[in-house]
Amino acid sequence: MCVVDYGAGNLRSVTNVLEVIGAEYKLISDEAAIRAASKIVLPGVGHFGQLATALDQLKIRQALIDQIKNGVAYLGICLGMQVLFADSHEAPTAKGLGILSGSVRKFESADRSVHMGWNTLEATAPSRLVKPLPTDSPSDGELFAYYAHSFFCPVVDQTVMTTSYGDQFSAIIEFENIYGVQFHPEKSGDFGRRVMQNFVGI
Repeated sequence: MCVVDYGAGNLRSVTNVLEVIGAEYKLISDEAAIRAASKIVLPGVGHFGQLATALDQLKIRQALIDQIKNGVAYLGICLGMQVLFADSHEAPTAKGLGILSGSVRKFESADRSVHMGWNTLEATAPSRLVKPLPTDSPSDGELFAYYAHSFFCPVVDQTVMTTSYGDQFSAIIEFENIYGVQFHPEKSGDFGRRVMQNFVGI
């Protein structure tokens, strides 16, 4: 399994979780390594435009697209999920990978412009990342995860879990070999570790 290193701020936290669960990984940042990867994790915090620029500067954009389309398992975390879409209101001239149509949008409510902290998830379809359901959730079997974002992915056909923060948005997207989570599994305790473990086992 490979973790794409393009300078994301949460890279070390993500690799720490992989080490805790005993997963073997290597950091990669070049086209050849991406094309040789059997699984890809793209972490991310920050600005959509900066990620789009990094993918182009490192010349790995097309390699990511090709690997995803060729069936290589892909997990996008936070910004790594958002970049699956065509574009984002955060950086209107920047292009995502275009695996999913539609745009990443900003929370509109003035008092809810930043979604930071724990929130619940609601299932809309079965999820391979959330299986089996955890029994150690903080409250009455509800699923909680940690979020830190100002822009969100809309609910689409490939959404399997949602979260609400003024707007309802995609918490987890799954289809075929493609997985994306808006929350930060590396900060989401036992639930987040289980999500990562399930991806490793796919």
